[in-house]
Amino acid sequence: MSEAQAINQEGGIERDLTVFQHNILAILAEEPRYGLAIKRELESYYGSEVNHGRLYPNLDDLVNEGLVDKSELDKRTNQYGLTEKGRQAILNRVGWVLSKYVTDDSRASDVSDLIDA
Repeated sequence: MSEAQAINQEGGIERDLTVFQHNILAILAEEPRYGLAIKRELESYYGSEVNHGRLYPNLDDLVNEGLVDKSELDKRTNQYGLTEKGRQAILNRVGWVLSKYVTDDSRASDVSDLIDA
């Protein structure tokens, strides 16, 4: 068994995801979307064009990992939505980042302010 397979069996797949894939999951955490809507949201975040050749293979990888569901809206349009496993991957990632960032009460207050906003 490879290291990647061992990690995936234990959970924690979020460790193997790219930042781009994490950003896709974050967008889908808000609500299910079709591909072009995901693309537009990413372009707004990055401030530059996101190539279809980058987006759709990453969406397919997330679907194959069970983090995202893909369904057909119509004959030409697919909709993507976050699965429970995808939601857990986001929570695991956020928890890890917060465990590294929140080192004192001041930083905890910064995070609390973000949550309240």
